[in-house]
Amino acid sequence: MLYIVATPIGNLDDITLRALNTLFTVDVVFCEDTRKTLNLLRLSQKTGQVIPKLVSYFEENEFKRIPEIVSELEKGTKMALVTNSGTPTISDPGFKLVRECRQRNIPVISIPGPSSPIAALACSGLPTDKFLFLGFLPNKSGQRVKLFENVKESQKSVSSTIIFFESPFRITKSLLDLKIVFGDIDIVICRELTKIHEETQQNKISFFVERFSNQQPKGEFVILFNVAKKG
Repeated sequence: MLYIVATPIGNLDDITLRALNTLFTVDVVFCEDTRKTLNLLRLSQKTGQVIPKLVSYFEENEFKRIPEIVSELEKGTKMALVTNSGTPTISDPGFKLVRECRQRNIPVISIPGPSSPIAALACSGLPTDKFLFLGFLPNKSGQRVKLFENVKESQKSVSSTIIFFESPFRITKSLLDLKIVFGDIDIVICRELTKIHEETQQNKISFFVERFSNQQPKGEFVILFNVAKKG
């Protein structure tokens, strides 16, 4: 049995009781960063609970780990997969492992919880009935522009709220590429969700470009927009 366990995206109080019960009852937990997972478990540990074996599982060693994980799962070992924050496999390692498990008829159970795209969408004030999640954008400007052009074309068929991630080091360039394709539209930026300096703000792209050009931004960003005509 493989459990896909969501963990907090910032505020550690967001861990669910079911997630904790699962993590303290499995034999092995595969972690993007064992140190972060160990800290979370130590803070949540109750008297008598034993922290399971923690093993690293990240993008660079994913293919190496999959065969050994699958082998143990087929023997009946109970395992869990977590990432540094949020729901595993959502722009994080794990989907290849889940795919392999499904192909081998190994049960996979999702333990739901925090997810930054959904948290951002819920508080954005943008339409929530349909959304398109792009994950992290390509590194090169030309590829980002091409992606945005494809997204713009897709909106002619299905109007939806667009969501993507960006790092503080590249957000200004990505916003400029977004402006090239969509113009100076209103966007919503969520920064440091559930953390002390959490911020959600709506404004024109040009406003954020000027702001981030004058001051190096910090934190993790979720950017959302919807170009559907109002009224």
